[in-house]
Amino acid sequence: MNGEMLSQDEIDALLRGEPITEESNKQEDVHDISDFLNELQQDAIGELGNISIGSSATALSTLLNQKVEITTPSVSIIDNAKLEEEFPHPYVAIQVKYTSGFSGVNILVIKQSDAAIIADLMLGGDGTSPAELLDEIHLSAVQEAMNQMMGSAATSMSSIFEKKVDISPPSIELLNISEGEGRDTIPQQNLLVKISFRLAIGNLIDSDIMQVLPIEFAKKLVEDLLSKNGSDPSEVKPASSPNSNMARTLVSDENAQNQSLRNTRNDEPKRENGKVADEEKIPLNVQSASFLEFNQSNVPAPETKNLDMLLDIPLQVTVELGRTKKSVKDILELGAGSIIELDKLAGEPVEILVNSRLIAKGEVVVIDENFGVRVTDIVSQSDRLKKLN
Repeated sequence: MNGEMLSQDEIDALLRGEPITEESNKQEDVHDISDFLNELQQDAIGELGNISIGSSATALSTLLNQKVEITTPSVSIIDNAKLEEEFPHPYVAIQVKYTSGFSGVNILVIKQSDAAIIADLMLGGDGTSPAELLDEIHLSAVQEAMNQMMGSAATSMSSIFEKKVDISPPSIELLNISEGEGRDTIPQQNLLVKISFRLAIGNLIDSDIMQVLPIEFAKKLVEDLLSKNGSDPSEVKPASSPNSNMARTLVSDENAQNQSLRNTRNDEPKRENGKVADEEKIPLNVQSASFLEFNQSNVPAPETKNLDMLLDIPLQVTVELGRTKKSVKDILELGAGSIIELDKLAGEPVEILVNSRLIAKGEVVVIDENFGVRVTDIVSQSDRLKKLN
């Protein structure tokens, strides 16, 4: 009636006397994850995401000085043609490529409002008044936070698969599918795997954070994990939930068994007909312990300290004019002509450090157009030796 062609399913529904609704049309596009990933693969993908994002949460907590909690993940299949339904809000997408260990991409997606809070915390704020629009500085702050997170995730993957895993520096893009912004960041494969977590950062954020992987890459991860342990997905009983630690169990159990078997074989002597072979019987030479008679004359005289052998060891001498602390925001705002105020008063003696240990104080002088330091106060020789330890 609106000039649009009816699909075959809609024609069949009309012939059956069933009404055509928008809900029925949507149901046609819903992909059942079991049609693409069996239960074992779902559990393995969820657990791999759980381990990697769990370590990322620890890195983010340290970086933001906030309590970060990640809940059990849920795994689903999404259609590239229906991205707008999956990501209806403005988001920030962080993409990394594996440069070693794997060949694929990993996308981390968070809401722009959550990214603004993370950026505010990174720039020295308290997260309660984030910027409404993410400018270049805010995106750089978010990118650095995500770099730390994805680096921790790569380290966890390296431990799981017992091989070197490296990633490229993350690229960050604003993602607003309804406006056509950042769509190229999402892999172009028709079907993608989405691993969704509930993210809580203190009292500031209670939202979702998502990983998006091409389905073939996700299957390859599971295949590598199972083949590493000599397992067949069709023969291994699936875990009951994504939080079953299945992935870590597959890795740790076999390693423990193999190591135990190797230790047993190495420690066990050769046997013939249940008896230890003659060539393995090593005679033992047992002797009584003998001790010297103790008297005062046996005590060696204390040696005098000889520092001659240490006198040629090079040491790093540093003169410290002063120190200060700056937030990331202040550092990013520095430019030519900026003034950095130090914690020393004008005319106050500078500190002379050897191997980062204070040994003296002095005043700055100029010698033939070169800076120098005249020592005005010095630590005693014994104290200086102690500080060099």
